[in-house]
Amino acid sequence: MAQIPNLDNAPLNLRALREQSQKELINILKNIRGRKCLVVDPKLGGSLSLIIQTSILKEHGAELRHLSSDPIQTDCNKVVYLVRAQMDLMRFICSNIQNDISKGLQREYFVYFAPRRTVVCERVLEEEKVHHLLTIGEYPLYVIPLDEDILSFELDRSNKEYLVDGDTSSLWHIAKAIHKLEFSFGAIPNVRAKGKASVRVADILNHLQTEEPVNSNDMVVPEINTLILIDREVDMVTPMCSQLTYEGLVDEFLHVNNGSVELDSSIMGAQQDGKKMKVPLNSSDKLYKETRDLNFEVVVQILRQKAMNMKQDYAEMSTTTQSVSELKDFVKKLNSLPEMTRHINLAQHLSTFTSKASFLGQLDMEHTIIEAESYDICFEYIEELIHKQEPLVKVLRLLILLSVTNSGLPKRHFDYLRRELLHSYGFEHMGTLNNLEKAGLIKKQESKSNWLTIKRGLQLVVEDTNTVNPTDIAYVFSGYAPLSIRLVQQAVRSGWRPIEEILKLLPGPHSETKRGGFLSSSSYDTLQGASASNDKVTDGRRTVVLVVFIGGVTFAEISALRFLSGQEGMAYELIVGTTKIVSGNSLTETFVEKLG
Repeated sequence: MAQIPNLDNAPLNLRALREQSQKELINILKNIRGRKCLVVDPKLGGSLSLIIQTSILKEHGAELRHLSSDPIQTDCNKVVYLVRAQMDLMRFICSNIQNDISKGLQREYFVYFAPRRTVVCERVLEEEKVHHLLTIGEYPLYVIPLDEDILSFELDRSNKEYLVDGDTSSLWHIAKAIHKLEFSFGAIPNVRAKGKASVRVADILNHLQTEEPVNSNDMVVPEINTLILIDREVDMVTPMCSQLTYEGLVDEFLHVNNGSVELDSSIMGAQQDGKKMKVPLNSSDKLYKETRDLNFEVVVQILRQKAMNMKQDYAEMSTTTQSVSELKDFVKKLNSLPEMTRHINLAQHLSTFTSKASFLGQLDMEHTIIEAESYDICFEYIEELIHKQEPLVKVLRLLILLSVTNSGLPKRHFDYLRRELLHSYGFEHMGTLNNLEKAGLIKKQESKSNWLTIKRGLQLVVEDTNTVNPTDIAYVFSGYAPLSIRLVQQAVRSGWRPIEEILKLLPGPHSETKRGGFLSSSSYDTLQGASASNDKVTDGRRTVVLVVFIGGVTFAEISALRFLSGQEGMAYELIVGTTKIVSGNSLTETFVEKLG
């Protein structure tokens, strides 16, 4: 099965977007005649695997290498570096070139920055005296379609850069990526933003529209009706909770990377022990598309039922005489056997994690923290985890959850836990705790918490959640409705005005803008789902609302958005834009910094 996702059923023409990125990369290679060694930074290499097959790169004379501190082994006279604009990568390039010079090798060097060059990086190349040897260009890769309804800006450090380092460069990148989408799908008439970064991105987007206007014919309905921008900082509760959808749990325990997971082949039923294999996970896999957004309990039942049906069909085939068309149907079912086997193996492996007492205890504690009525029990539970030296990231996730829902920790508890953490995990984690405090994630309590008001106002806790036939987005966390998605739900159903007071209690400002004169766009104030007959794009498809998460989004939130999108009477197709897909672990890890 192809690693590159099939985009045929995407609500927007994402295939054209991907083909444009392919074309731009091929043009770079074509312009450098002859054989060349294409040296890609590994992180960018993963992103490129979702855009272009390596065989196409080889057809254009490129042999592939990954950039590292080690010298490049190649007999090509032309070396093309394709990298993100990061200081550590510049040092690798300098070291590579200096190594060539010391060996008396004469080569032509090209550096292409994705998506754009920066003064800081070029300064490093100048200081190391290699800048004059380079031909420098840009590969404007701002957005990557991860799947039919997910676009990633691939900015995995943006949350920490913005909240801790005060670096706002990622905000320009996000606005530029959205503006690039507008050139393909029309200028977006309605923009809602919640959070400091989101409001800033909305402003930059308006500036870009002034500088490089997207020409919109007033009589044409733009394909994206509304852009909703949400800061991760607005809702740090959701990512710190354990996701309970199939896809969410795969990411929690096995870490989905560029649309696939890497596992021991023995887990997937292969004979070779100890060998790793990549398992692609995207909507090209029909069974995965059907089950990815369901609560994991339900997925296990579905897989069991499918296996039973297959067994029954096989028994019938071997005991009765079948017509040709019945045989044909049976063979068709057999074709889906590899998919089914793959997901039964994967689900079985996940069950070894989800059945552990430690995981079930953690789930209970998360729900207790969200209920916000038993602070002492939560505090003691976290204290015990620290003394048992449970994995640091697991402890920090619960601590962030407790701090965010309580507007911080009382000073004596804050000082005490900080001291205990450093004793248990080492004083080199002083940097980690400083980062989390600076980001406002684990801090001293300075005011009374508004969490109970927010929880009730947005109905974040739903009793007796039905996970089999869900009626509410709360099924993705078995009883907790993700706050971020409640905000989206409110925006598309009745606008944000009815929850104005709740919005003021959440971090950061909010803004609502109507841009340009679009005669055909819907009544902006309500974005009313059921009454938006004028929101159909000409060929009868539903119009699109693009929901962008600045600082990352979890798979469980994406599942909740898909659930909303599939609701009866919903006039909008919801698609996701994100700086990165995150889990509580990966998000927390970005703040971990060992001193020395």
